[in-house]
Amino acid sequence: MMSDDLHTISAGGITATIKADGAELCSLKTADGLELLWQAGPVWPRHAPWLFPIVGRLKGDHLHHRGRTYPMTQHGFARDLRFIWLERSAEACVLRLTDDETTQARYPFAFHLTLSYRITADALDMVVEIANPGAEMLPASFGAHPAFNWPLLPGQPKESYRLIFAEAEPAPIRRLTGGLLREQPEPSPIDGDVLLLNDRLFNDDAIILDQPASQSVRLVGTKGPALELAWDNFRQLGIWSKPGGAPFVCIEPWRGFASPLNFDAEFALKPGILHMAPGAAETLRCRIRIESSN
Repeated sequence: MMSDDLHTISAGGITATIKADGAELCSLKTADGLELLWQAGPVWPRHAPWLFPIVGRLKGDHLHHRGRTYPMTQHGFARDLRFIWLERSAEACVLRLTDDETTQARYPFAFHLTLSYRITADALDMVVEIANPGAEMLPASFGAHPAFNWPLLPGQPKESYRLIFAEAEPAPIRRLTGGLLREQPEPSPIDGDVLLLNDRLFNDDAIILDQPASQSVRLVGTKGPALELAWDNFRQLGIWSKPGGAPFVCIEPWRGFASPLNFDAEFALKPGILHMAPGAAETLRCRIRIESSN
């Protein structure tokens, strides 16, 4: 499928579809046609948005820069803007968002945000480049927010699924209040390298690993396919489902996080921020690998 709005790539039977709006992955299917990605139902009308130039919220939904205040809502604006296609082929595509008058009114910085997708027989590779074409330092955060069907195989119990991390994850987790990071960490629900999934985990919103030891995690059930999400140059990880119960789970590599409850200062001083000098760029990578059915 190729149109101004959508582009589908495939290899070895698996297929992925990407939208120009938000450069968002909106479908990921196995060789036998099983959809693995949440299909943006009413409970949460997104698939896998990209978070830029912030992850989470800023206090008061405002960004401060050089004495001025700019409106900046949760997770930023990239997920709601249309990217341009730079390259399109049967197995890959590249999209870009560049600052303009609309973004400058909310985020007074020059940037190029480029998203590259490439599919292989068992995986989808995504490369993110944030470049600074401007004359001043570019402060930014970036996050992935893919929502996977939970259960991956229809009809399986949700509580038969677990996340298996590449390393043990003993560090405390962080939680949010009103979308802002609480001051005190909390004990982790992860037992060694395993997090048993259930709806109750998300009654208090997202689970945030602000110092994960792992760079990959597997979503595994007792039956059906599994998948692995791996990342490079991301620093934090969010795990989220809609409080109250929803048929998806989000596994979210982040470079940055919500403002601490007591932080309301210059954006460039915000904890977790990336800083890119004029002419510099930062590259982040993630991969979704599909494992065959049990």
